[in-house]
Amino acid sequence: VKKLRLKGIKDETVLSAINKVPRHVFFDKALIYHAYEDKAFPIGEGQTNSQPFTVAFQTEKLQIKPGDKVLEIGTGSGYQACVLLEMGATVYTIEYNRNLFERTRDFLPQIGYKPFFLFGDGSKGYPSKAPYDKIIVTAGAPVVPVALQEQLKDGGTLIIPVGTRDKQKMLRITKHADTLTTEEFDHFAFVPLLGEQGWKG
Repeated sequence: VKKLRLKGIKDETVLSAINKVPRHVFFDKALIYHAYEDKAFPIGEGQTNSQPFTVAFQTEKLQIKPGDKVLEIGTGSGYQACVLLEMGATVYTIEYNRNLFERTRDFLPQIGYKPFFLFGDGSKGYPSKAPYDKIIVTAGAPVVPVALQEQLKDGGTLIIPVGTRDKQKMLRITKHADTLTTEEFDHFAFVPLLGEQGWKG
């Protein structure tokens, strides 16, 4: 948390949530001594556990309020979902990879976190529970999926990294009636968003 403050994260609710989530429980024993470094680490299936700064940056830009209904695209290890739950959000999290989905669905309740777990193509969102106050995408997209924009509430916010497979620019999209406002932030490197409105395979 001290490192995140030095890197510019100012939202104390975000920092408090990150401080509460035991990051080491998401790591294999061989990597456990690296759990609190500000780095991304592999979690299998070609996926990674994002570095804490990336999690904090995206979460801060979402401006989560208690009671917000949040759709997370890319469950991965479940670490980001836990941070959102600690902030009082209701979290629907969708994972494209079945092995990761099953592993995380079984693991998170064991450590006290219970988002709504969904398996499927996150690039298409999850329309049956739309609209959402906030949508967070934790994989790099080639474009902003139209489905995600459509599933935002009026006044809702979407945070998504968009670019090539290797490098993306973080975008924050805010919806007001039929108007979308886009803000651009720093570059990041995420694993690819797979699916119909993401990268194909």
